[in-house]
Amino acid sequence: MPLRDLETWMWADACEILDRADRLHRQFFRPAVMSARRPTWEPPVDVYETRYEFKIMIALPGVAPEHLSVILENGHLIIDGQRHLPASAESQIRRLEIPYGRFERRIELPAGRFEIGTREFVNGCLLISLRKI
Repeated sequence: MPLRDLETWMWADACEILDRADRLHRQFFRPAVMSARRPTWEPPVDVYETRYEFKIMIALPGVAPEHLSVILENGHLIIDGQRHLPASAESQIRRLEIPYGRFERRIELPAGRFEIGTREFVNGCLLISLRKI
């Protein structure tokens, strides 16, 4: 392959990759969505059931307890809040893998009546117990 064709092919590939990256960036980091009240990410959860209660563990690294709420509503447990970006104005982000911004997680509960029991942070996770009434 002549050098000129190789350069053209490389530039075409590079432009295509940049276009794809730009589309993904616009899809996942839309400023309108980030400032809206809609959640931008869902934290993962584990749910355990005993005879008397449900234990729900929600992974929330870096979320302060005062930046979240826990509500029982219409057969769902709703956890929502905000994880703020910890970087200061002087820092330069090198890698960003842990989501930040608004979050919400709705967990459908089985039929029955529940009340929120304990609520504590353990190793970066929120541990909630729902007592069966």
